[in-house]
Amino acid sequence: MKRRVVITGMGTVNPLGNDVEATWDAVKAGKCGIGPITHFDTSDLKVKLAGEVKNFDAAEVLGPKEARRMDVYTQYACAAAKEAFEDSGLQMEKENADRIGCIVSSGIGGLSTIAEEHGKGEEKGYGKISPYFIPMSISNMAAGQIAIMYGLKGMCTCVVTACASSNNAIGDAFHRIRDDYEDVMVCGGAEGVVMPLAIGGFQSMKALCTSENPNRASIPFDKERHGFVMGEGAGILVLEELEHAKARGAKIYAEIIGYGANCDAYHITAPNPEGEGGAKCMVLAVKDAGLEMKDVDYINAHGTSTSLNDAGETLAIKKAFGDHAYELMVSSTKSMTGHLLGAAGAVEGIITSLALKDGFVPATINYLEKDEACDLDIVPNIGRKADIKVALSNALGFGGHNASIVLRKYEA
Repeated sequence: MKRRVVITGMGTVNPLGNDVEATWDAVKAGKCGIGPITHFDTSDLKVKLAGEVKNFDAAEVLGPKEARRMDVYTQYACAAAKEAFEDSGLQMEKENADRIGCIVSSGIGGLSTIAEEHGKGEEKGYGKISPYFIPMSISNMAAGQIAIMYGLKGMCTCVVTACASSNNAIGDAFHRIRDDYEDVMVCGGAEGVVMPLAIGGFQSMKALCTSENPNRASIPFDKERHGFVMGEGAGILVLEELEHAKARGAKIYAEIIGYGANCDAYHITAPNPEGEGGAKCMVLAVKDAGLEMKDVDYINAHGTSTSLNDAGETLAIKKAFGDHAYELMVSSTKSMTGHLLGAAGAVEGIITSLALKDGFVPATINYLEKDEACDLDIVPNIGRKADIKVALSNALGFGGHNASIVLRKYEA
C-alpha cells in the first residue's frame, strides 16, 4: 500500500507578502503585487513593471554574514524555509536526519551574482572576483544551504526545468516519501531575477508585458494579454508521511495525492498550441492520484498572461477533462504575483493548499476583455467561497516541460 503524504509546513517570500499569512490575506482580498520596478533604472527598457519582493531585509532574517554569502534567490529560499520549518514544528534532535531530504529548484539560479561578478571582472580583472562567486551563483545552492541550515541528510537535489521547476520539486519529493525513501521532504523553489540582464533578455524575446498600468499587465485569459510580468520570491513546503505527522501531532494543511510530468518536445519556448502535452500531463497526475477527471474541482492554472500559453492551456484542460472542463473553476494567481519562474509552482502550491483548507477559490484579478479561446470559468475578479475537495496545480516551462500536482483537502 502506498504511503500517504501531507503538507505540514509552508513558507514564502513573494510580491504579495513575506510570509504565508500576509500572502493568503492578499490573495483572498484580490490584491495586485505588481508595480513599477525599483530594483534598478529601467529608462533604457520598454518593460517598466515587475512583481518585486517588498521590505525584505535578508540580513535581519538570516544574519548579515550569511546573507552576504548568498545570491538573492538563495536568500529568498532560506527565508521561506525558515518560516516553513518553524511552521512544521519539526525538531531535528528528535528526527532521523537520514530520512529527511531537500529538493529546492530554481529556473535560473544566481544570475544577479553572475552579472555583478562579471562586471567586476571586466573592470578590475578576473583575479578580483569574489571567492564566493561560484557557490553563490550555482542553481543547487538554495537546496544545499537549506540542508546545511537544518542538517537534512536525505536526498538533496535541485530540479531545473524553467517555469515547471518547483512543481517538479514538489512532485519528486512527494514520490520520495510515498515510495518510502524519506519520511519528510523540504521542497519548493526560488527565483530572484528582477534585474537588468534577465528583464532585457526576456524583453528581447518579446515575452514580457510592456504595459505601464499594473492593473492591465498580468492579465491571464484576458483578450488584451500580451506578455507575462516578471516576479520574484520563493515558496517552500514541508511534506511528511501521514503517520509520521500524526505521531508528532503536526497540523496538516492538505494532502498531496498525485503528480504528472512530461514534455511537449515541440519548441524551446512556445508551448504546443494544440495543448497535447499539457493535457496528457494532467491526465497522468490524476491517474497517479487514483482518481477520475471528474473528481477535480479546481485548477490553479499556469496562466502566465501570454497569448500562446493561456489559449494552449485552456485547450489542454478541455482535452484532458472533456465536458467536465466547463464545470471546473480555473484561476491564475499570477494575476496577483506575476510569474515567479522557478518559484511559481511552489507559491501556487501553497495558495492551492490554503484554498482547499479554507474553502476559498482565488480570483483571476484585473480581468476585463473576454477571449473566446479562453472560455472556461476563470473566477474573474472576485474569489469564491467553495467547498472544494480536489485541486490541481499546473506548471509549464521553456523546453516543453509540463508538471502537474494534485492536492486533496485533508479530512482526518
